[in-house]
Amino acid sequence: MQRPDGLLAAPLAIVDLETTGAHPSWDRITEIAVLEIENGDVTAEWSTLVNPGTPIPAAIQALTGISNAMVADAPRFDELAEDLYARLDGRVFVAHNARFDYGFLRSAFERSGIRFNAKTLCTVRLSRRLYPQHARHNLDSLIARHRLECRARHRALGDADAVWQFLRAALAEHGEDVVGTAARQIAKQPSIPAHLDRAAIDAIPEAPGVYLFYGEREVPLYVGKSVAMRSRVLAHFADTLRSPRELQLAREVRRIDFQRTAGELGALLREAQLVKELAPVFNRQLRRVSDLCGFVLEARSHPADDPARALRLVGAAELDAPLVAALRGVFRSKRAALAALRGLADEHGLCLQTLGFEAARKGAGACFRHQIQRCAGLCAGRESLAAHQARLALALGKLKALAWPWKGPIGIVERDAGQRTGSDPAEVQVVHHWCWLGTARSESDVDDLLEQTRRPQFDLDNYRILERHLAKGKGRVIEFAPAACT
Repeated sequence: MQRPDGLLAAPLAIVDLETTGAHPSWDRITEIAVLEIENGDVTAEWSTLVNPGTPIPAAIQALTGISNAMVADAPRFDELAEDLYARLDGRVFVAHNARFDYGFLRSAFERSGIRFNAKTLCTVRLSRRLYPQHARHNLDSLIARHRLECRARHRALGDADAVWQFLRAALAEHGEDVVGTAARQIAKQPSIPAHLDRAAIDAIPEAPGVYLFYGEREVPLYVGKSVAMRSRVLAHFADTLRSPRELQLAREVRRIDFQRTAGELGALLREAQLVKELAPVFNRQLRRVSDLCGFVLEARSHPADDPARALRLVGAAELDAPLVAALRGVFRSKRAALAALRGLADEHGLCLQTLGFEAARKGAGACFRHQIQRCAGLCAGRESLAAHQARLALALGKLKALAWPWKGPIGIVERDAGQRTGSDPAEVQVVHHWCWLGTARSESDVDDLLEQTRRPQFDLDNYRILERHLAKGKGRVIEFAPAACT
């Protein structure tokens, strides 16, 4: 065959993995294969099963043919890490969908205390560039299109060999200059800005947390979150088409910081908090100090009480934990709240003048809305106060209630599966009446949060984050004593 030049002239490691799933943070490797290529020839072929330390899902067993019994006596990744690192070190990492295999190996090496970095070449991207006339570029499509032989599909060594056959077929068809140029163009090398230290990015763990971009004079530019921070940070500098805003952010960033969390919930809550505290230039969501408000229907003990005072619009300053349970609807502005109330008033014939949300006309009598047949006529004596209040209660029932389903505060437990320290890698998000009190890493932290935060303020973004998370049934919930927090 023709001898490649450029990127393909470098030593290559063609890699394929089989795993228990698709996410490197919690799924694990079950099989590894490496073909070592020197100057266009295979100089070594290596593969091994790996004990993932966790059950292989039935669907994955059916796809790969790798069963729990097959990996039971296989070495764990920690036992293979040094030998595998030696095979890969100094070579271009070649894989079909390199982001997947490379991400899994980096995470696995990191858990073993080894930092792994390599230039990468993705043969999916190479196929797309060399054969743009074809719509599909998965390995099955390449095997059929180029008449490749795969000794065992969905097994690491068989798939790695099929990738190597594809590279040779591409060289035979296009020639070394074309393939070499294409490989250099699509090599997975994020364009790290010259003013950033690559070592600082490599120090970011492939773990859940938040990352912070700072510009000149330590100006906060952007706060982001991810369950795999390093990959997400690198994606900001990828050699792909980006918007002018993304390009500007990449040009202006001068320093990157990060804060690790035990899981996705902690990252989401911390991101929302930091965005509000720092007001970064490039964060559009979560940034506003929202003028939250909502309606409260207050019961009155005396029948002579002014009915206009039965319904009240409360603002952000009043939205603490005790009041949240009685809230009907949450709005980001007074304008939005009043618009919603007008819609309900039209639908249910309510008198906004009587309720105090529309200015009274000079002189007593029917309001303007009654004259245009939108108010049922409480103001004109056409109906009783009781009937009006009953319809008001019915109308407010259509606004979402933020009922708290627990007797008191709770803790939502997240555990950092990738943390390799001697301390407990768990975090507890302490919440009361949808108000996030903070993150606890010990029992004393919980006590401090419940003791110090007597009237926690409600935050709509946190509420939505918590509601979605709890609805998914993620994480263990601990109930604290109702008297612990007032």
